[in-house]
Amino acid sequence: MLFPAQPELITAAGAATGHAVTPAEMAAHRVRLGRLAEALAGRLGLDADAAQLLRLAAPLHDVGESDAAAAFEPAWPLTAAEAQRRRQTPPERGAALLSQSRLPLFALAAEIALHHRERWDGSGYPRGLKGREIPLSARIVAVVDCFDALTMRRDFRPARADDVALAMLAEQAGTAFDPEVVETFLAHAPALIALRDQVPVGAPPR
Repeated sequence: MLFPAQPELITAAGAATGHAVTPAEMAAHRVRLGRLAEALAGRLGLDADAAQLLRLAAPLHDVGESDAAAAFEPAWPLTAAEAQRRRQTPPERGAALLSQSRLPLFALAAEIALHHRERWDGSGYPRGLKGREIPLSARIVAVVDCFDALTMRRDFRPARADDVALAMLAEQAGTAFDPEVVETFLAHAPALIALRDQVPVGAPPR
């Protein structure tokens, strides 16, 4: 195993919403996420309309992470049950919020918000879905979100090199991520990385 016990492969994308990322960096990340999701969806065979809808919905995947009430919750360390509850709450909260609209865009965004933390092997959350039980939209977003988050600079570490991030994705294909989605990402990595680089960190959203 090239990268044993790499918990950031599971949480890197979610961690991009934390205090170590500036608002400008987060805005650029969201734009890149949408563009990468659209491009990868097209390469997986989705039609142009579906891919475009995914581009618009993907940046809302972590809307449930924002919760003012969290400041009043007990500090770490937590019991296993409380830690599990805290992990499961943001996806469920985001999906509930987005589901209030009947527009197709928000229906797709709710689907992604609820399922993007599921893992191909069934060890994810909040539902513990496995394989193709996980909606394709969420499987795509999980891969592109993780890759972009790994290659972002953080307060506590430099950005991962692109080849390192790609190797980390490859290692987790069939475990954390849909192997077909990862294989397609790797096959088109030069074009996808070039697309990512069109929106540098701190660039204004477009």
